[in-house]
Amino acid sequence: MTQDVEMKEQPAPSNSVPSSSPSTLHHLKEIASLIETGAYDREARRILRAIRLTMALRRKLKASVLSVFLSFALTPGSEAFTRLSSYLPKEDENEMEVDTATSTAQPPAKHSLPELEIYCYLLVLIFLIDQKKYDEAKACSSASISRLKNLNRRTLDVLAARLYFYYSLCYELTGTLSEIRSNLLALHRIATLRHDELGQETLLNLLLRNYLHYNLYDQAEKLRSKAPRFEAHSNQQFCRYLFYLGKIRTIQLEYTDAKECLLQAARKAPVAALGFRVQCNKWAIIVRLLLGEIPERTVFMQKGMEKALRPYFELTNAVRIGDLELFRSVAEKFSTTFSSDRTHNLIVRLRHNVIRTGLRNISISYSRIALADVGKKLRLDSVADAESIVAKAIRDGAIDATLDHSNGCMLSKETGDIYSTTEPQTAFNSRIAFCLNMHNEAVRALRFPPNSHKEKESAEKRRERQQQEQELAKHIAEEDDDEF
Repeated sequence: MTQDVEMKEQPAPSNSVPSSSPSTLHHLKEIASLIETGAYDREARRILRAIRLTMALRRKLKASVLSVFLSFALTPGSEAFTRLSSYLPKEDENEMEVDTATSTAQPPAKHSLPELEIYCYLLVLIFLIDQKKYDEAKACSSASISRLKNLNRRTLDVLAARLYFYYSLCYELTGTLSEIRSNLLALHRIATLRHDELGQETLLNLLLRNYLHYNLYDQAEKLRSKAPRFEAHSNQQFCRYLFYLGKIRTIQLEYTDAKECLLQAARKAPVAALGFRVQCNKWAIIVRLLLGEIPERTVFMQKGMEKALRPYFELTNAVRIGDLELFRSVAEKFSTTFSSDRTHNLIVRLRHNVIRTGLRNISISYSRIALADVGKKLRLDSVADAESIVAKAIRDGAIDATLDHSNGCMLSKETGDIYSTTEPQTAFNSRIAFCLNMHNEAVRALRFPPNSHKEKESAEKRRERQQQEQELAKHIAEEDDDEF
């Protein structure tokens, strides 16, 4: 109802611009001035802030607003202006006339900065992706990358990293991700030679995603092991790197390292990145099950993840019980979900864990049991299969029992006190290591103002600080006296 009243108060809808257009254009001009200031002062944080403000305006972008902004930020008639304008759909003539009239208050720049030109490429590319015009987006991204190769400015690193991401996204959405693999490798080499560390991070993650998309895990590991590593500059890129590394380690049967990477990626990911955290939790649940652990129920009850993690909750329940028939029914019921998540091959590996869990429960419940009964409880095909599985479990240390081959039975030993072993100490040490690692990461993430160690305190500021400290100490002493 409030929107209808506002529409009635407007003078003429046919010759007026929508209420969001002037404010959006005004915000875009402010972002352009922020980019200019960051380029002249060589401050990448200002350009990073401009990108964040752009993401907030993403849903308000329109073709008419973008065309006016292009004429403001770029020189009309230039190559970049002509190319970017061709990607935008043509609007109504009346609307375009009104929009151009609103832009006459501020003249366009005569010599546009390279940062502004690349920002215009990024802005148009985001608009085309949101409008699902993927063919035009591919052409725009390719043109922006070819233009970016000729520019070597450190103030462009933040914008270039975003362009790399959307460049790969356009080809992924059209199913032609393999076409740009060689180009991504060339861009990574250029970023390495230019000491563009943020670009190296982004391109390494894009290459890993490219390889993993086609199940090329060996090539992904070779690239990851030989690529230069340094301190992470972007938390989002570091989370993606940990996720891809966790997937590689899982396929390579290195479950302990995979578990640490996946859990760390889920913990470091932003709260708004719900889909990413769901994927991290799915893989982490499978890895923990392969390690013989049972995830807590709170993992499946996280806010916004209950529905997505429901198949994995039922799978965990089947593994916990050790029921092979229930495990098969859950795997068949959610086979499409597991295939889309690319975890179906890992779930096939879980069959042995289900059998081992059921066998452990049997060894705890029975001190002596026939191998034929073991085969019936585990729903195995024959007694020979049951005997081989029991023998392997005893050899691996999964159960504490002996095998009586002549009588065809399994003899379980008495369970001892777990606190007489080193298992509690091992668990305690792992928790201490986790806490120390988190503390070290928090210390490394601290930020300090630039040149704070070089600034000398003046005599007047020192006197004010000492006076404030004396007053504070006197106040605390008075409070202590009052308490007594």
